[in-house]
Order: sequence, then structure tokens, then C-alpha cells
Amino acid sequence: MARSALHSSEAYLAEAQRLSRTGSFGWNVSSGEIFWSEETYKIFEFDRAVKPTLELVLQRIHPDDRDRVQHALDHATNEKTDFDIEHRLLMPDSSVKHVHALARALETSSGNLEYVGAVTDVTAAKQAEQTLRESEAYLAEAQRLSHTGSWAWIPATGDIRYWSEECYRVLGFDPHVGKPRFEAFFQRIHPDDQAKFRETGETAVREKAEFELDYRIVHPGGEIRVIHVVGHPVLSPSGDLVEFVGTVIDITERKRAEEELRTSEAHLAEAQRLSHTGSWVWRVPGRDALHLSEEWYRIYGFDPEDGMPTWEERLQRIHPEDRAKWQGALDRAIAEKSDYEVEFRILLPGGSVKYIHTVGHPVLNASGNLVQFVGSSTDITERKQAEDKIRQSEMELRQILDFAPQYVAVLGPDRDRTRLYTNQSMLDYFGFTLEEWRGSDRRKYYHPDDWERLTRETQSRFLIGLPHEYEARFLRKDGKYRWFLFRWNPLRDEQGRVTRWYVAGTDIEDRKEAEQRLHDENVALREEIDRASMFEEIVGISPALHAVLSRVSKVAPTDSTVLITGETGTGKELIARAVHKRSQRSARAFVSVNCAAVPRDLIASELFGHEKGAFTGATQRRLGRFELAEGGTIFLDEVGELPAETQIALLRVLQEHEFERVGGTGPIRTNVRVIAATNRDLQAAIAENTFRSDLFYRLNVFPIEVPPLRERQEDIPVLVEYFIDRYARKAGKSIRGVNKKSLELLQSYPWPGNIRELQNVIERSVIVCETENFSVDGSWLSRQPRATGPKSQLDLSRKPVAQEKEIIEAALRESEGRVAGPSGAAAKLGIPGSTLESKIRSLKINKHRFKTTDPSVNRE
Repeated sequence: MARSALHSSEAYLAEAQRLSRTGSFGWNVSSGEIFWSEETYKIFEFDRAVKPTLELVLQRIHPDDRDRVQHALDHATNEKTDFDIEHRLLMPDSSVKHVHALARALETSSGNLEYVGAVTDVTAAKQAEQTLRESEAYLAEAQRLSHTGSWAWIPATGDIRYWSEECYRVLGFDPHVGKPRFEAFFQRIHPDDQAKFRETGETAVREKAEFELDYRIVHPGGEIRVIHVVGHPVLSPSGDLVEFVGTVIDITERKRAEEELRTSEAHLAEAQRLSHTGSWVWRVPGRDALHLSEEWYRIYGFDPEDGMPTWEERLQRIHPEDRAKWQGALDRAIAEKSDYEVEFRILLPGGSVKYIHTVGHPVLNASGNLVQFVGSSTDITERKQAEDKIRQSEMELRQILDFAPQYVAVLGPDRDRTRLYTNQSMLDYFGFTLEEWRGSDRRKYYHPDDWERLTRETQSRFLIGLPHEYEARFLRKDGKYRWFLFRWNPLRDEQGRVTRWYVAGTDIEDRKEAEQRLHDENVALREEIDRASMFEEIVGISPALHAVLSRVSKVAPTDSTVLITGETGTGKELIARAVHKRSQRSARAFVSVNCAAVPRDLIASELFGHEKGAFTGATQRRLGRFELAEGGTIFLDEVGELPAETQIALLRVLQEHEFERVGGTGPIRTNVRVIAATNRDLQAAIAENTFRSDLFYRLNVFPIEVPPLRERQEDIPVLVEYFIDRYARKAGKSIRGVNKKSLELLQSYPWPGNIRELQNVIERSVIVCETENFSVDGSWLSRQPRATGPKSQLDLSRKPVAQEKEIIEAALRESEGRVAGPSGAAAKLGIPGSTLESKIRSLKINKHRFKTTDPSVNRE
């Protein structure tokens, strides 16, 4: 009996373990023996024949949990304490189980440590927990997305029992602070809505009824949100009110949308009124109207107070002559379940007629059956009247254009494929009818020499729709070509697309013939002028001068570098300008630089420019003379005065056609013709190592030596006459002759200052001349020997700026302020007068303070 009860008890225990998925185990720590119940074997999925060991158990534990379990077991066995562990098992089929192991530590009579416990498969519970968490997350996300919060409120105490997370957000409270008291929440309600809210709540409590309300709540930042609340009463079995549960929804955006919709509807109604367009909906079965807008009633002359007019009443409004057309359009649309569009007239009760444009769109149900039409009707009476006026105006305009002497055409946006209109003048020119003109190939009426040019020049303007014009020859019906000026102008629609091209052609044959005659005359005249004034400011008839001008004529058309040499005052710059004028670069700049007039420290910047910050005072980028002369000619006067480092930079320009600005980091390409001039002996300068020989050979590609005036005795009378005429006209004097003695004096004088000195003497003599007979004061012509070399000039150009200024001031003091002339400072320093004048300006020297105040002294 006792054994039977024991078996029953074991069976009950096994079944209980199976149902609860709980297995029992025993573990002798000292011997390592482990005892498992049948359910434990099932949980770990081992065969009953397998003897469980700790190693076998640890192998079955999930790798990510194994160290944690081992550590817990080591701690429990060392401390002889109970253990309670949750972990995962990794099964042979790679599935995962969650188990909960709980064991009690026991000490046997022999002092050994044993554990007796249970292990439960909690996989289903874990999965349920995960599903619950996901469900709660989905609910919270749904509430967040829909701006809907849930709540519970106990009216008896006024306590808020529950607020969902979204409830806090919607009502503007901080969930970390906790649920507010009802009065704190009530104070957040907009003051204008509090009475309505309280009255609704009291009524719901009193009647134990559901309630629904829209109200506004003010968030802490001052933002106002519109809330829709729904509450449901929860009653006890005895019918007493326990609490209210419900939802709050933020409907701010919906309210704004409703307001915008109302505004939009008002705008639509106003737009319909302004555009004279009414909207409508009518049902196909029965033809009943479902909707007629306010503007529709105004257009058709019905009173909305009388209700919607019937089909027959609407049909009677159609003009009798248009009724069949209108009915036919509707019948086709119904049969084909398609859109329809029709223009017709309506006849109002007072007898007035309106033009209507109607557009209808079919509405099909889910089965594809036609149920109704929606559409609009527009009063186009004013447009029709305007179109009639336009047609009348077009007729009048065409009559005017037909009699106009100009040739006018209207073409489509494709310019030539679609020809819409041309006036009678053009048709008569070609001998065409309008239809023949529309079908003709215009290319064969253009002169062959013009067609390709016009296609190339006008295609881009046509493609982008730009107005343009061109001149071309057109073939007349008698086989002769005449010149025309054609002007093309586009007409664009509201989107800016070209819809028409207007073309006006003017016969310019007579003008072309006149232009050709004028051109031929101009060419002949220009050739005559060029022959007569090839070298306008170079005056003389001597063989020596003619030889120079001959060399100028030969070198000018080339791009070769030219080196002009000669004494000071011989007119080297005039020769340089003559070379430029007769060259291919004559239309571009001629830039002149006096290399001796620029301080040594600044000459590189003057020629090649500098970058901002290249040196003290360089506050911005500055272009040099080479950049200013791009494409033209640069004239380097007094080139022998260039410092050594600048000579190297100039050599680079001549060799590689590039340079760098002072302070620059990259080369700049240049296309400039270089013409240089000097009155120095450059061979001697090369010998003294003050001028580079390689630069000399680069400059001396084509040398031109300008002879001094003493070697051009034949030119002196011509020059005297030229200068007298110039300065007499300038001074407003009439000089008719030259004193013979003065002319002989001028011809016998050696002119160390050359033409510049002669020019100064003539100008001075014209100023003091008081008769019509020109004469010269012989005392003005010095008989001092001419300077033989520019040694002092070389010395001066190598001096520092401060010392250079002192030397010039000393020379001015000694010459009493004179610059030019035999006894002037320039002659004393051995430099040209123009160079000294430039240096005086650049060094800011006041030359007038050196002039004598003694009236007995003869002044220049």
C-alpha cells in the first residue's frame, strides 16, 4: 500500500514537472556526481543513457552566458551558498532555450557540499515578455504618431490615476515630475475654455455619461494647442461611478487644416466669381444636379433660393441653335465614359446671350460604371467679344501690311517649317500666292554665299529665342538678287516659350550700292593718305632720314625686336611709334617707358607689376607696363639704364615670352613686341659689365640708327618751317617769312641737342617774335663743344636715390634752374632733357627754386 502511494506520488511529481517544465537535480560537488530527473534530461535534450557532468552542462550553456554561469557556480561552491541563475542553452539544432536554475546548498554528515535544486524552462515566458514589450512599444509609437494619449481619472478624489507617455507630451507636462494634480492640469486650460470644460465634466459625472469636448491648452512655453478629449465612465457592479477612462488627441494641425480649407473654399468662390467660372456635379442616371456653385447660378441666371433647377430647366437655357451640339457632346461622353468639352450659347430670360465654355470629367464607381460628371462652366462672353474685335483688327492690320513697302512675315516657333502669314509686298516680290509661299523652299531664294553664313551666325540666337537681325540677298522673280535687312523678333507665351516669330524685311539694295561706292572711295583716299602721311610727325627730306624710314617700312610688318640708337633729341620715340603704326599691332596699345626716369628699386615693378604685399607700400596688386601693352608694342627708352636684375627679367621676356610680377609665384605669358632705344654706347657698357651681352643681342635683332641733326642739313629749313607753323598757330600769331640771316645761323649751328634743341629755340623765338618775319637771337645758340659720351650718365644711374637727388639738385643750382639747352642741367649731367625732367618729377624736386631772380640774367 505504501509502495503504491509512493509510485503515485512519483508519477504526480513527474507530471507536475512536465506540465511546469521544471526538472530537479542533485550535485555532489566533491565527487562531481550529478543526478537529473526525467524532465531535466528533456530540458537539456540529453539521452537518459548519458551520465550528466559539469563539463557536459557547461558545453550546453550558450557561449555568451558560459563565463557568467561558471563564475556564479565558483562563487557559490567557494562560499557554500545557494545559487539562483538565469541563462540560455544552445541546443544541437541551434535553437535557444531560456532556463532558470535554483539550488540549495547542503552539507552532508561527512562534511561534503551538495546542491539540490530545480531548473525551469522559461523560454515561453521570455518570449511572452518580449511580445508584451513590443506590443507596449507599438502602442506607445502609435500614440506618438497619432498624438493620442490615454488617461484615467477618479472623480471622487479628483486624482489622475493614469497618464500615458503621449498624454504628457500632448498636454505639455514633464513625465519625470510625475502626474500632476487635477487642479494643476485645469490651470493649463485656456482661460476662455475653462468654464466649458468644467461644465462638461460636472454634467458627465452627474449623469455618469460619456463626454466629448474640444478645448485649448497652454503649454509652458506659451504655445497653444487644440485638444479633443473623449471620456467613458467605468461603473461598479452596483452602478456607482468608479472612474473615467479616455483619450486626448492633439488636433491642432487638423484645426489649422480645417481653417485653411474654409479659407481655400472662400478663395475658390472668389476666384470663380472673378473668373466667371461655376463648378457643378450631376448624376448620370436621372440627370439630377448634385452640386451647383454660387457662380454657376449667377452665370445661368437662376436663383439659388428656388433650389436646384431640373434637367429640363437647365436644357431650356441652351440657345436653340446650339442645343443639338451640346446634347451630342454629352451623349458621346456618356457612351465613351470620357471627358467632354464644348462651347455653346445660353439664352437668358431677358433675351441676352452669353457664350459658355464647359468641361466635364467622368466619375466611375468601383465596378467601372459611370455614375456622375464633375466639371466647370465659364462665361466666355467677354473673350468672344474680344476675339471678334481682334479678328476685325487683324483684317484691318493685314490690309495695312499688304500696302506697306516693307516685307512682313509671321512664322511658327520652328521658324520656317510653319509659315503663317506674309504680306502682299513679299508675295509680289517672289511672284507667289500665299499657299505657294508656304510650301516653297526658302534656301533656294537666298544667295549661295549668304546661306551658310546666316545658318552659322543665327542658329544659336534662334534656338534660345533671342531677337536678331542680318543682311542677305534675296532672289526676285525676275532672277535678280537684292539686298535686304531682316529683323526677327519672338513672341512668347506666359511660360516664356516662343510661339511666333515676326520677321520684317527692308530692301537696302540702294544703301548697299552707296556703301560700296563709299568704301571704294575710302580705300582710294586711305591709300593716298597713307602714301602722303605715312610718317606724319617725322619731317625731313634728307637721304639719311629717307634711309631710316625705309628701314622702318621694312621691319614694321614683322614682329622682330628693334633697337633704335642715336643721340639725345633725335626723335627715337617717333621712329618707334612709326614702327608700331605700320605693324599688325597698330590697333592695340603702344606703351612707352623711360627706363632712366624710374628709380632703380621700382623699375621691375613698373615693367612687370607687383602683387599686394610684395614690398613696403604695395597695398594692392598693380599691373605692369608689359601687361598693359598685351597684344601691342612696348617702347623701352633709355634701355641702357636698366639695373642688372631687371636686365635678366627682360631677357626672359624676349626668350620665353613670359615674366613674373614682383612678389608673384607663377609665370605670366605675354604677347608684346619690344622696341628699345638708347643714346649710350652699349658695346662700351658691355665691356664695363654694366649691360648684358646676351640681352644686347636679343634687342639688336633689327638695329635702326637715327642720324643727328648736323648730318641732316637739308632738313633744317623744313623743320624750321614746320615748327614755326605749329607754334605760331598755337600762339595765335601770323608769321609769313624767315629772316635769311637767322636761317643761315640755324643751318650752321651743330645742334648738340638735335631736333629737341631746335624745337625749343623755335618755340622761344615765336613767343618773343613781334613781326611777321621770324628771327632768332644768336646768343641763344651756344658754341660750346658737344658732349662726347654719356660717362656721367652712367655714373648717375648707378647712384642711390638720395645721392642721385643731390647730384641733380647740384646741377640745377649750377645751371640756375635750366634743364635743356647747352648750358642746362641735362647737358651737364650727360643725360637727355626728357630723362632729367622725368627724374625731377619722380624725385619730387622743385626746379623753380634754383632759378635766379637777377633780371639781367638771360633766362631760357
